[in-house]
Amino acid sequence: MSNGLADLEKLPADERIGGLVALVEGALGKGEKVGDDVVRAMLDALHAGGGSGHDRLALGQALGRAGDPRLRSPSDAGYWVEMTSDYGDPLVVGTYPVTNAEFQAWVDAGGYEDRAVWSDEGWAWLEGTTDPWPVLSKTLDAELRVPNQPVVHVTFFEADAYATAHGARLIRTDERLWVVRGEERRPYPWGAPFGEGHANTREEAIGRPCAVGLFSGDQTPEGVYDLAGNVAEWTGDDEVDYVDFDAVDDGEEPPVRQCRTIHPGAWNQPALAAWAKAKALVVPESRWNALGFRLARDA
Repeated sequence: MSNGLADLEKLPADERIGGLVALVEGALGKGEKVGDDVVRAMLDALHAGGGSGHDRLALGQALGRAGDPRLRSPSDAGYWVEMTSDYGDPLVVGTYPVTNAEFQAWVDAGGYEDRAVWSDEGWAWLEGTTDPWPVLSKTLDAELRVPNQPVVHVTFFEADAYATAHGARLIRTDERLWVVRGEERRPYPWGAPFGEGHANTREEAIGRPCAVGLFSGDQTPEGVYDLAGNVAEWTGDDEVDYVDFDAVDDGEEPPVRQCRTIHPGAWNQPALAAWAKAKALVVPESRWNALGFRLARDA
């Protein structure tokens, strides 16, 4: 066992988390590999809960830097959770939102040059933009690029292309609703009430995305995480016509915009946005630091 690790296990949660983070920073600062026992201890601390939101945020960052063993590719069986949909059909859904690590791997493998995985609309957007995610990501703060955090600042077109490249699709709103609610018709993944400390929403005051699965309360009984908070998610629903009355003055004809549906629950949104039935409409070119996506596929 790594030096000092046994003593840390006797400490209260916040002190134990701080000690684990210090062990990781010390090892990486010396150019050393973080020991497997330290990684296991971090995972145990993550699953056990405890500590403040900011303590756990630091734990998630340290785990990401050390090499989070939970990070998998969509080609790995362990990436998915299999369940039955509301209609009785098999459904396979990503355990977590798509992470920076897996999205970057796709970028590095030439995903943005693979015309076959892009829709016609998406390819037209890609050819017309000057800052697709591989360009934009280089300008993002380091706190948004932690490997085991959800990828953000991704448009619908980019999320859709990533899903297609992996033989998957974006989860639909009706599917997502079933995953959250289950047969018990839960309002949140953990049930009710909303309470404190369950999900990375505005009430937790972390002020940024965090490592996937960091809030162990934000999971369904089947083990699907981050459905209420952390980042909002694009869905695979059909386009919706939205009449933008706010875009014109009185007497003018309002424009009709083609929008996509998202689930808005995120680190910068209140508990109301975390509700299972919550949804919002945004244009497919939208991207911001609280918007990511999750994969699904038919069994």
